[in-house]
Amino acid sequence: MSVAETKAEKLDGWNRPPAMEPEGEGELLEIAMGPHHPSTHGVFRMDVTLDGERVMRLKPVFGYLHRNHEKIAEGAAYLASMPYTDRLDYFCSLSNNWAYALAVEKLVGQQVPERAQYIRVILAELTRIQNHAASIGFLIQEMGASGTPLMYAFRQREKIVDLFESLTGSRMMCNYMRFGGCRVDVSAAWLESARTVVAGLPAFVDEFEALLTTNEILMARCQGVGVLKADLAVNASVTGPLLRASGVNYDIRKVDRYGIYDRFKFRVPLGDHGDVYDRYMVRVLEMRESIRILEQALPAIPAGPIMDPKAKLRGFRPKPGEAYGRIEAPKGELGFYLISDGSPNPYRYRVRPPSLINLTILEDMCLGQNVADVVLIFGSVDIVLGEVDR
Repeated sequence: MSVAETKAEKLDGWNRPPAMEPEGEGELLEIAMGPHHPSTHGVFRMDVTLDGERVMRLKPVFGYLHRNHEKIAEGAAYLASMPYTDRLDYFCSLSNNWAYALAVEKLVGQQVPERAQYIRVILAELTRIQNHAASIGFLIQEMGASGTPLMYAFRQREKIVDLFESLTGSRMMCNYMRFGGCRVDVSAAWLESARTVVAGLPAFVDEFEALLTTNEILMARCQGVGVLKADLAVNASVTGPLLRASGVNYDIRKVDRYGIYDRFKFRVPLGDHGDVYDRYMVRVLEMRESIRILEQALPAIPAGPIMDPKAKLRGFRPKPGEAYGRIEAPKGELGFYLISDGSPNPYRYRVRPPSLINLTILEDMCLGQNVADVVLIFGSVDIVLGEVDR
């Protein structure tokens, strides 16, 4: 039987597993995977009920990493919360910064200079590439492969975080965006280094695909496994690559056209089946589209200021009102909801984290699957517990 026939057979029956006689005397086995399971992207547990090796129920258990992020922000000045956003999805601190800055800028009607807008796009797309590369590397490792794909991913990620460090002073906790612009300007030398890194990215993605995309083991383990139907994904408010792998054409960069994304030509990759393999492929194709955006943005970055001269960093007191700012973060829709009562601190500060929302349909994807595939399905969701628990 061909791989395509095998995939079709699995897709046809994924949500209606064949009747199985319980092993032994019909007892179900309840096991706890975690909270120290090596595949979990943070401290996380799954309580799984099995009939033999088939998943009958699955309950995600989290909260081990809760840090009271939102309540701390309501007791601090607006700008003081920017470093805390770094700790949400700590792989993607610059994207977190942008989402929060965008919410505050909407709250006060703040403008952002052209040069700062270009810098934000460049940093966000570099962040997307390193996130997706690492996500794929972890996924293959969770499949039981050696560390080679993960090391390939981290070799390239190292070049990108070196750029982040030289610009912001930190590899991961960058604290770089400001309301109305960016903290420091990029130098000509930094832009040249960024162009060099971007020039090498297509070869990296080609190499990554040659190693993985048509690998027989990867195809056999991923195709038809953990299928997420489009209607369920939409009803569950799933976003990001997880949603697009199910065939739903929804990308906030296209929908909201925030920043200056309307100036760049790029496509939104979509999957056909919503299985683990489609989620892998969508991330690969999104890396290629991010490279395409970077190749347009880097040569076009204009001269000029990086902060709006009207921006206030001290004595910042927004007028009473509310705003919601959101971006297409690497894992999906990251949004910040703010209510101002005219004081120096937000009256209400609420985060809409993609990792938490996307995790809510984990059981749906795992029901009827073998227990050996649970970790693989979980890995394909791509979460970071920093923004699940907050």
